[in-house]
Amino acid sequence: MGGKILKRFVPMVAIDVATKQEAIDLFDKLMVKPQPIVKIGMELYYGLGQVIVKEAKKRGFKVFLDLKLYDIPNTVHRAMAAIGRLGIDFTTIHAAGGSEMLIAGLAGLEEGAKEAGVEPAKLLAITQLTSIDEKILHEQQHVDLSLIESVQSYARLAEKVGLAGVVCSAHEINAEVTGDDFLCVTPGIRPTHAIKDDQKRVVTPAQARIDGSNAIVVGRPITQSFDPVAAYQEVQKAFLNEEEEK
Repeated sequence: MGGKILKRFVPMVAIDVATKQEAIDLFDKLMVKPQPIVKIGMELYYGLGQVIVKEAKKRGFKVFLDLKLYDIPNTVHRAMAAIGRLGIDFTTIHAAGGSEMLIAGLAGLEEGAKEAGVEPAKLLAITQLTSIDEKILHEQQHVDLSLIESVQSYARLAEKVGLAGVVCSAHEINAEVTGDDFLCVTPGIRPTHAIKDDQKRVVTPAQARIDGSNAIVVGRPITQSFDPVAAYQEVQKAFLNEEEEK
């Protein structure tokens, strides 16, 4: 949501599987250079807890722990302190929780990291899920703003209170409402040959790069591929596009 992109990360691979062994199998397959960032979400973390984060870190992966915290400020502060102690690299919180909750979450994350002697994770605000469209926004959430205006509003709030960035669809990135250092992490990425699944606002890796994503999240097109490494490398090349940018 800013202008010039100062940093672009390798693709984040969503390890959305049901068991520890499935996750470890994917970790081991994805031990390539450069290593992807692995995204551990609710399914794995609620089922296995810290052990799955440790398995990823043991293999040298950077970890995006995507738990989308949303609760009263004190609860979020305490939960984020626990997350901060894990030494992960990215985590998430719902912008809809408001400024007090976001500030409490950021403080907890930094306190937990300090206790553990590790760098604090980059805290990203969830704006609108990529499964949300204008119809759901207006008819079910009863939000008067357009989808892009809602995302813009949440992004401004997140930047104002000191978060590192937001999670948003690539469709909203070009709305230049935040500074150049503010990160835009984009889920809903599908290679041209992949189906949309339950995502409504999707783009290709190449389009996300053109639109200005700092990082993209890709799950099933990689993890359910016959050859996850080849699928990951295809996404990585399309997103980073290093040769064309030299």
